[in-house]
Order: sequence, then structure tokens, then C-alpha cells
Amino acid sequence: MSPANLHTLKGQVPADEVGIILPHEHIFTDLRGPNVVGYATADPEVVSSLIIPHLEAAYQAGVSTIVECSTVGVGRNMQILKCIAEETPIHIIPPTGVYRDEYIPTEFRTIDAHELAEHWINEMRTGIEGTGIQAGFIKIALSDEGPTVLEERNLVAAAMASEKTGAIVACHTPNGESFIKEMEILEGAGLDPGRFIWVHANLEGDRAIHLEAVRRGVFVEFDAVGADWQSQDELLMNTLHLIEQGFVDHILLSHDAGWFDPGQKDGVPEGGFRGYTDLTHRFLPALQTRGLADDDIHQMTVVNPTRAFAIT
Repeated sequence: MSPANLHTLKGQVPADEVGIILPHEHIFTDLRGPNVVGYATADPEVVSSLIIPHLEAAYQAGVSTIVECSTVGVGRNMQILKCIAEETPIHIIPPTGVYRDEYIPTEFRTIDAHELAEHWINEMRTGIEGTGIQAGFIKIALSDEGPTVLEERNLVAAAMASEKTGAIVACHTPNGESFIKEMEILEGAGLDPGRFIWVHANLEGDRAIHLEAVRRGVFVEFDAVGADWQSQDELLMNTLHLIEQGFVDHILLSHDAGWFDPGQKDGVPEGGFRGYTDLTHRFLPALQTRGLADDDIHQMTVVNPTRAFAIT
């Protein structure tokens, strides 16, 4: 069997050579939509001046790898990401995929699931936009009201592309009801539940649905660490609940933080820039004070995301 690697902006990295991985972060994001004049453009040096100090702080805190979740439709810019990668020792995993319905560019609205899957497969095998940089995972999203017709097509395409490449599918999922719907579509299209990440599972307050997800083999991602709109105590208790039920090997933890916003003055997003260190500086110590073992912390921050994003 071929060795497992992470597909990063610096090339393929052996999966057994990385440390803490943040599985859901943002470096450069444009939420204005792909039809806005100036969409997803900025001076790379200006972006670096904002982002690099935060990446340096994360690296000093023990972070080895960041998964960039800004995909097509919300600002994926390979030139800027390449420039950032050259200035940091942190590995950055870029996405293929597309964001939710209202952000899907025109050229991706009329093709069928097979064509879309082939495009994503090409980005993972050959490279993104002629750069030769291979995408490291498939990122898609659902609207708040649940999967639209186009989003259902995206789910089917993601299952196809995952089956061909082994890449994991990560889906922005607003609630447990949407999670149940998308799993019916994904599993019906042949996706192995172990190759799926329920992104934003923290938005669902029913722990029974979290438990159902991990029992199916899904990675449950609590990705609001350090966010002022999310109760951190609730996040801690949700994490501990799954651990107590024996599913520490299906938990992912991240901030959903960052990012440079080209629609804002100086690139600072509304509400300010959240960095990438609350997990290591606050959340993990809080888990330790509640008696969590170091082995469990290592499992959630190193072993689980490595298993999720490694591609054989």
C-alpha cells in the first residue's frame, strides 16, 4: 500500500510527520460572492502582513498544519495562498469543492454531478488552476434551510470524487436535521461515512444527534473554539460527552477563525481578527482541568485530523 500523505501547498507531506492539525480555519475569505467586482483579489504582501503574525503564534503554540476551508465561491485564491505558504513553516491544506448554493459561480451551476466530480478529482490528482498544487480535501456547504437541488448535486459529486481519490468530504452543515438529510444522500451515492466531516456540529444542541453521527463513523467537528458567540462551557461538555461515550477517535476541534477579508479596510473582518491559538492556550487546558488524559488530547488534535485528511 502507498504511504499516506497530506496534500499541502508545499507538496505532499507524510502523514506521520505532522503534529497538531487545525481542521477548520480560514486564511483568505471573500463572503461577498463570486459576482462582486474585485472578488477574491488583494495584494499578497498586504495579506501576509495581517496573517503571518497569527500563523507564527500558532506555530509557537505547537500547530503544524492548518486546513484552509475557503473554497470556490468564498474566495479561494491560490496565488495568495502560495505566497503565505512560502512565509510560514506551517503546512496549509487547500480545498477543492464549492460553497453553498448562493455562492456557486455560474460555470458550476449547469454541469451535472459526474462533470463536477471529475473537476474535483482533477484538482486533487493534477493540481488546482494549473498550479500543480493538489487539493487536500473536498469542501462543500448546505444552505440554512437544508440541501437545495444544486447542493444535492454537490453531495453526490463529492461522494463520487471521494470514492475515486480517498479524500475526505467536509460539509458546512447548519443543524442536525440537515445532517440527517445529507447523510441519506451521501451514503446513497456510496460515500463511506468514515470519509465525512460534519462541519459546525457545535451548531446542533442535541447531543443524541452527535452520538448518532459518530456511531455511523462520521467525524464530528466542534469548530467554534474561542468564538464569543459560542458557549465554551457547552463546547467542553459536548466534547466530554462523546469521549465518555467512547468516541474520542471521532472528534475534531478547531476555531473557524481568521481571515483576511478583501471587502474590508485593511483586510480585517467585521468583529476583528480571531487567531488560531485559543485551542492550545485555553480549550485544551480547560479539558485537562476536567481530568482529560494527554493521550485523549493527542488523539483529537493529531491522530484524528491526520487520519481524516491523509490521502493514500
